[in-house]
Amino acid sequence: MKSEFRLGVDAGGTFTDFVLAERNGTIHLFKAASTPEDGTLAIADGLNQMAEKFGRSVEDIVQNCDFCINGTTVALNALIQLKGVKVGLLATAGHEDSIEIRLGHKEEGYRYDASYPPAPQLAPRNLRFPVRGRMLGDGSEREPLNEDDILKAIEVFKREGVQAVAISFMWSIKNPAHELRAKELVEQHLPDVFVCCGSEVYPQIREYTRTSTTVTNAYLSPVMAAYVRKIDQYFKDLGAKQPVRYFQSNGGLAVGDIMRERAVNAINSGPASAPQAGLTLAAPFGIDNVITVDMGGTSFDITIAKGGQTSLNRDIDFLRTRIGVPMIHVETLGAGGGSIAHVNSFGMLEVGPQSAGSFPGPASYCKGGTLPTVTDANLALGYLKDKAVLGKSVTLDAGKAQAAIKEHIADPLKIDAAHAAYGISAIVNQNMANGIRRITIEQGYDPRDFALICAGGAAGMHIIPLAEEMGITKVLVPKFASCLCAFGQVISDVKYTYLATETMMITEDADFTGLNQTLSRLEQEGIERLKQDGFADEDIVIERSMEMRYMGQVHECTVQVPNGTVDAGLAKEILNAFHRRHEALFTYAEEESEVELVNVEVTIRGCVEKPEIPHIPAATTGFEDALVEHRNMIFDGSYNWINSPVYDGTKLFAGHTIHGPALIEEPTTTIVIKEGWQAYLHESGTYMLTPEA
Repeated sequence: MKSEFRLGVDAGGTFTDFVLAERNGTIHLFKAASTPEDGTLAIADGLNQMAEKFGRSVEDIVQNCDFCINGTTVALNALIQLKGVKVGLLATAGHEDSIEIRLGHKEEGYRYDASYPPAPQLAPRNLRFPVRGRMLGDGSEREPLNEDDILKAIEVFKREGVQAVAISFMWSIKNPAHELRAKELVEQHLPDVFVCCGSEVYPQIREYTRTSTTVTNAYLSPVMAAYVRKIDQYFKDLGAKQPVRYFQSNGGLAVGDIMRERAVNAINSGPASAPQAGLTLAAPFGIDNVITVDMGGTSFDITIAKGGQTSLNRDIDFLRTRIGVPMIHVETLGAGGGSIAHVNSFGMLEVGPQSAGSFPGPASYCKGGTLPTVTDANLALGYLKDKAVLGKSVTLDAGKAQAAIKEHIADPLKIDAAHAAYGISAIVNQNMANGIRRITIEQGYDPRDFALICAGGAAGMHIIPLAEEMGITKVLVPKFASCLCAFGQVISDVKYTYLATETMMITEDADFTGLNQTLSRLEQEGIERLKQDGFADEDIVIERSMEMRYMGQVHECTVQVPNGTVDAGLAKEILNAFHRRHEALFTYAEEESEVELVNVEVTIRGCVEKPEIPHIPAATTGFEDALVEHRNMIFDGSYNWINSPVYDGTKLFAGHTIHGPALIEEPTTTIVIKEGWQAYLHESGTYMLTPEA
């Protein structure tokens, strides 16, 4: 860090989190209510809180930041709520319905469900137009582009008020000439309309995925562009010395110019920073395998990093829309503090995915909510204190929580309220554990090889049962858990991802000329962009991956591969890496079978100087001064109330160890420690929770 501060802003649906990191590693946390109608209002609120705390002007703070970083749910919310712009599609004649045909099947889990409704179409049928003209797989032109088809479509787009046009032609990845000419015509006749091409947005094989990704990008980019322009101008007016960096779904930062054109890269902007934050927190403990779980008010987000490398998803159905570009693998569940508990028609207790949100909120919020939630259960179990104040605006009422649980859960099931409250907690824990299994076991990873990183204000009350369920024996809980994603932003690098299709058989005696040319072209493009952003050669890191398969397979494995010129020796390493990855995913490898390369991916990172890791003073005495009270709590299915100590985390110091049963209250999170577990506070300000020997 060359300046005094670095600012991370994580704009969520309910709250906007702020992390202001000082050069010496001190972390300051702030929260403001999100303002989706104008993101600068929430940012102004947070900056004013900083100005008040430091006794300095907002301009002074911003001008002393080396980076102001923004993670946003603008693109995600527009996709969830279907509030993007009106999109027209130009597609190769005969392929204009590929986004609706969807490869002939529905998503996993609904493939044979005739009652499951079709996915919403971001480009409606009346705005999808066939264009004659054809490129072949070798890049040659089979049929010239019919410009009359494009001009006729443009007239309809103009009449219908289309705000964005997606262009996706067959084999444009081998020869984009037709797409680029179509884009030129649209821009000429519709100068105020956003236009993007499949060969630019997702230049890899798979026509359906490429078309769907391009349509999604067109649908979201004008929305994202309006947001970025406003945020950029806001910080510019405050005198920011650097352009705002935005957090991408691939886990890296990018300037606003990129985000305005590639909104599809911002869909997972919020939770995508969690793995990097988890790895940084785990580094002082010598841990590089982490599962990060973030439990907020509505959702529970899970991410993973193995061997210091984050896990990326490609070619997935996200919110029923096929997205091809790399995204940090985030498993999201409707399992937050506001998740509503109910008894279903079979007389069984269920929790979520419906949420009470922040308004009317849980019954204990006293804002009109009457249905029991996970937060109400935690209050009834003693984990939260009656009359505790959350976020300076909500005072918890244990009586209302207990009444809601009794009326809607305990009485219908003919059990007492304590049993019902613990049942709510146990079920949401099981739901979350199932999500962890999907991102670990189903991807070929053993969760016992990982540490569990706790994020979000509510996760600390559930983290030990989750660890026990998954067989995990190391849990890390940072003091700033509720703002972990904002912290992840301030420690992340600038990152650009480049894709290409390069089909060939990988053998030690193959001709790698074309492959090496493609890799060199992608790498040089990324290096030049980073140099324009002010990075020197020594700050640039190149990472490669390849999508490969055994000959005849219809699916590929993504494999991290070494850098360098591909020759016989490197090909042998690549083949070995593929066999090992295939074995991890599918339990077998066919080392005698031919291996086919399909796609390549190059990630170029511009490494930024990181703030120092936080440091807290070492304990010089015991932790008696941190004891606040004793409170009755239920920790397990025995339903026994245990009078347990409650500690003020702000009065604990490095080296202190708290033995369960106990509870630690931090300003932004609450940590429940079951009997048989202990919490050791490290000098970095992170608690390590482990079973007692």
